[in-house]
Amino acid sequence: MINVGIVGGTGYTGVELLRLLAQHPHARVRAVSSRTEAGTPVADYFPSLRGVVDVEFRAPDDADLGGCDVVFYATPNGTAMEGVRPLLDNGVKVIDLSADFRIKDVALWSDWYNMEHSSPDLVAEAVYGLPEINRDAIAKARLIANPGCYPTAVTLGFLPLVEGGHVDASKLIADTKSGVSGAGRKSSTKLLYAESSDSLVAYNVSGHRHRPEISQTLSLAAGGDVGLTFVPHLTPMIRGIHATLYADLTDPSIDVQKLFESRYEAEPFVDVMPTGSHPDTRSVRGANTCRIACHRPGDGNTVVILAVEDNLVKGAAGQAIQNMNIMCGFDESAGLAVVPLVP
Repeated sequence: MINVGIVGGTGYTGVELLRLLAQHPHARVRAVSSRTEAGTPVADYFPSLRGVVDVEFRAPDDADLGGCDVVFYATPNGTAMEGVRPLLDNGVKVIDLSADFRIKDVALWSDWYNMEHSSPDLVAEAVYGLPEINRDAIAKARLIANPGCYPTAVTLGFLPLVEGGHVDASKLIADTKSGVSGAGRKSSTKLLYAESSDSLVAYNVSGHRHRPEISQTLSLAAGGDVGLTFVPHLTPMIRGIHATLYADLTDPSIDVQKLFESRYEAEPFVDVMPTGSHPDTRSVRGANTCRIACHRPGDGNTVVILAVEDNLVKGAAGQAIQNMNIMCGFDESAGLAVVPLVP
């Protein structure tokens, strides 16, 4: 049994970590930090956790995170880079759910996140925590950069196509939709029920900060630069991501369905659906699964890939626990055998 800590436990990813860890057979939540809720029982703050989580929020300096085996950072961007070094020096493994260690080009990261990075040496060390491409490196890592929610769906959808040079990687298009929980648990006019309900809106079309993260991963897979048009949308649902991905085949004879089935046949959390399927976000709600379907409209050269995931699970907390399982030598599915919620 390992001891686990969570820094920043009052947000949506924090409570999702707590929900999933509460049923983990090999992990015990020892410490959960919050500056604003210190002294409050976690189960009082999140009644859904009554009877399964019996710790109190503690101030970060009083949370005894150094006594943990693994610490998750579920904090705003810019926080983990200031706090992980003492934990790492103390032998604690760290999984950061923010963007602090995802982009290897520190100057590029600073441009997109509007702050100077305080730990560039740790950026170089951090392993990008997408198990489907970095499983061996994750197993040996002490610091994981957990991927973003959009990057997980888009990367898994494009990956088999760009790895083998099966598409023109200079013309990739990702049309993506996310539920409002993707913006975090915060006060914002655009996230009010009266603003987001019965509406669909694109945002950051000229440049979203997940774009360089996606491009970095796909470029490594393709063995060269990729050209990516990435357009996110806010949808009137609480959780879920739907990515509709377009690319032009370089070899029209390729069997795209078999390509995806072969690439992901050993992956426990990627489900390649039968030909002609249309996965919906409800089918993955609450589960650590990315469902993918492949299409070739009119049997032409354009391939359309549909990828859905729960942005809070495979797109955040579930994938973080998947990484923890790999780092600690547990069964990769430990604590993650969750059946999606329907309706």
